[in-house]
Amino acid sequence: MIIGMERVVIMGASIGGMLAARGLSGRCGRVTVFDRDSLPETARPRRGVPQSRQAHALLARGSTVLDQLFPGFTDEMLAAGVPRGDLHDDCHWYLDGYPMRRARSPMPVYGVTRALLEHLIRERVRALPNVEIIDGAEVTGLLHAGGVHGVRVRMDGVEKEIEADLVVDAGGRSSRSPVWLRELGYGEVPASTVRTDVVYTTRHYHYEPGRIDFAVIMAPYPGMPRTGVTIRQEGDRVVLLLAGMHGDEPPVDDAGILAFARSFPGPEIKDFLGTAVALDDPVRMRFPASVRHHYERLPRRPGRFVVVGDALCSFNPIYGQGITVAALQALLLARMTETDRYFTEAARLVATPWSLATGTDLRFPQAAGPRRAVDRPFNAYLAHYRAAASRDPALGAAFLRVSNMLAPPSHLLNPGRLLRVLRSAPGARRVTGG
Repeated sequence: MIIGMERVVIMGASIGGMLAARGLSGRCGRVTVFDRDSLPETARPRRGVPQSRQAHALLARGSTVLDQLFPGFTDEMLAAGVPRGDLHDDCHWYLDGYPMRRARSPMPVYGVTRALLEHLIRERVRALPNVEIIDGAEVTGLLHAGGVHGVRVRMDGVEKEIEADLVVDAGGRSSRSPVWLRELGYGEVPASTVRTDVVYTTRHYHYEPGRIDFAVIMAPYPGMPRTGVTIRQEGDRVVLLLAGMHGDEPPVDDAGILAFARSFPGPEIKDFLGTAVALDDPVRMRFPASVRHHYERLPRRPGRFVVVGDALCSFNPIYGQGITVAALQALLLARMTETDRYFTEAARLVATPWSLATGTDLRFPQAAGPRRAVDRPFNAYLAHYRAAASRDPALGAAFLRVSNMLAPPSHLLNPGRLLRVLRSAPGARRVTGG
C-alpha cells in the first residue's frame, strides 16, 4: 500500500526522480532520493544527464502538469527569463515538407533549457520538508526477501543497506532494474524496441529580435530523414538542434551545419545561420532506439517497487515527450492507493505517446520494429492530414493538441476533420528546398 508508508527511496535525481518525489511526498513520512552525481547548486548541465546539453522545450501539457505539481511553476520560469510563445501562432511547423498554416491558440510553449528546468524542479523538491536528496550515492542493488524492501547504496566508498516501504527506479535509460529483477528470479522484463539510429547535435546562438520565429520545426519524413529545430531560450539565446536518422548524421563544422540546413524544406533556419553568432561548440549525442519496458507483463511483479521516466519508456527525443510523460507518472503516483496497480496504469499512460512516436518512426522503411496492421492506413491518412494542415489552421490546431498529449489520436478522425482533410489536401503544395 502507498497510504501510510513511512519511507520511500528513489534511485535517480533527474527530472523523473524529482517529479516522483513530489508526487509521493504527500503520501508518506519520508522520501530519500539518491543520485551518484554531485548535484549542482545552479542551473548547469551535469555529467550524469548527457542530454542536459541538448535542446529542450516544455510543451503545453507538460507545463500544465508542472503547475499542478508545483503551483506557480510556469510563473517562476517566466521570472527566470524563460520566453513563452504560442505553440501554433509563434512556431513555424513543417510537417512532411508542408508549412503548417498558423493561427492563434491557447497552447503555450516555453523555451527553457534542460539545465534550468531541472534546477527549478530540484529547488522546489528540496523545499519539501519530508524530502531528502543525497548526491554522491550510487544504488548498487535491491534488498529482497519475498519482495523488494530497500536498496544497497555506496556512499564514500562504503556500502549501506537502506530499508524502504517503496523503491522507485528513476535511473533513466541506464537503469539496472531489468538485470536485478532477472537475477532475483522474476524473469526477463519484456521490452518493445524501435530502432531509428538518431544522431543529433545542439548548439546555441545569440538571439536577435526579428531574426527568427519563436521556434522553427522541420519534422522528418520518408525521403527526408533529417530534423532541424530552433527555439528561443532564456539568456537571449536560440538553440539549434540538427538530427539525422538511419545513418544520416548532422555535421559539427560551420560549413557543414549550414549545408545541412540548406537541405530543409523551408529557408528559416538556413537564413538565420547565415549571420547568427554562435555561443558554443556543437554537442553531439546518439539515440539508437526507443525502448519500452513492459513490467506490466511480468507473470510475477515485485512488490513495493515501481519504475518511472526513461527507465520505464524512453522515446525518440526529437518528439519532446519525455518530460511530460514523467510529470504524468508523478500525478499517477500521487493518486495511486496500491503499488500493485501502478505498472498496469503506467502502461496505459505511456501507450498513446509511444504509439504516436513509434508510429511516426516506423514510416521509415529502415526503422526496425514491430509494425501493426493499423499503422499503414493510419499513416496514409496522416500524410494527407499533414498536407491539409498547410491550408486549414483548424487541422493544424487539432494535430498539435494530439502531439502535445492534450487529446487522443482519435481526435484527428472525427467526421468533420475527415471532410476538411478531403477538401484541403488536394490543393496543398510541399516545399522541396530551403
